[in-house]
Amino acid sequence: MELRTFHHHSLQVFMLLSLISNCYARFVVEKNSLTVTSPEKIKGTHDSAIGNFGIPQYGGSMAGVVVYPEENRKACKTFDDFGISFKSKPGSLPTYVLVDRGDCFFALKVWNVQQAGASAVLVADDISEALITMDNPEEDSSSVKYIENITIPSALIEKTFGETLKKAIRGGDMVNVNLDWRDAVPQPDDRVEYELWTNSNDECGVKCDMLMAFVKDFKGAAQILEKGGYTQFTPHYITWYCPQAFTLSRHCKSQCINRGRYCAPDPEQDFSSGYEGKDVVIENLRQLCVFKVANETNRPWMWWDYVTDFEIRWPMKEKRYNKECADGVIKSFDCFFALKVWTVRQAVLLQCLLRMI
Repeated sequence: MELRTFHHHSLQVFMLLSLISNCYARFVVEKNSLTVTSPEKIKGTHDSAIGNFGIPQYGGSMAGVVVYPEENRKACKTFDDFGISFKSKPGSLPTYVLVDRGDCFFALKVWNVQQAGASAVLVADDISEALITMDNPEEDSSSVKYIENITIPSALIEKTFGETLKKAIRGGDMVNVNLDWRDAVPQPDDRVEYELWTNSNDECGVKCDMLMAFVKDFKGAAQILEKGGYTQFTPHYITWYCPQAFTLSRHCKSQCINRGRYCAPDPEQDFSSGYEGKDVVIENLRQLCVFKVANETNRPWMWWDYVTDFEIRWPMKEKRYNKECADGVIKSFDCFFALKVWTVRQAVLLQCLLRMI
């Protein structure tokens, strides 16, 4: 449900930090700033994590008034059931609805709020932790019906900040905020800078099929633009986490590394056989290592070669999604590039793999 698809691994913290610094393991949470402009007593700027669905107003900002519904506070049901509408009156600021995390998917919350007429959604975390990306629900086939129709922006905010907003609203204050996406856009220079949020899992259904189809179709244009110096590309890999209370569970151990901090759902949704979520996390890290080496050798376009070749030649359904097959792709590149990738992985990634038992 939302779903905290949870998993774990026994990597030592210092090893993961080493891996991150050496492999640019950028499991990045895309953030934007949220500024409270009134009331005076809670004015200030806070980070929020941009949802991986909807349409953020990149490069711009938007002001609104925050409301916290009296009923359906987790927004897991339609607000029509409660006779609640968030449509703004003519001449008034847009309505931002604050909802609580839990009990259903993030995307469903945002969809229900959008259907009630709101302009944006703020999801208050229910535990004190670092911000995470609100992702599409891979496990819920019914979400296909509404995911592509979500048009309003959404953001996850920290628990303490959420409590501050709730307290002010309950006290009768009008809470005005400004969502700012300008910092989420790379600084302009002579190149177009863009990012792709991806995943090496090729067995997650329609979502994975669409993503890989895009990568294959866009590969040629992307490589031409990179070689010409017209663009600067950066891949990111979405991860989940495992709540601390479950880090020793079988599911967490099979799907996560670093004591549950970086996880991926079980590809086949079968914990008794097949690939595990941690296999996906590890391959994601391999791909990040390839990107690091490609950048260092001034050939960033080679990342596209690796990910497409790996998916075509070594898919999960053929039981070839592993280190040996990844090495097979690397061997197809020139010796200098392959040696540099192996050097990085031998020094960092493979050490981590040996410690994951």
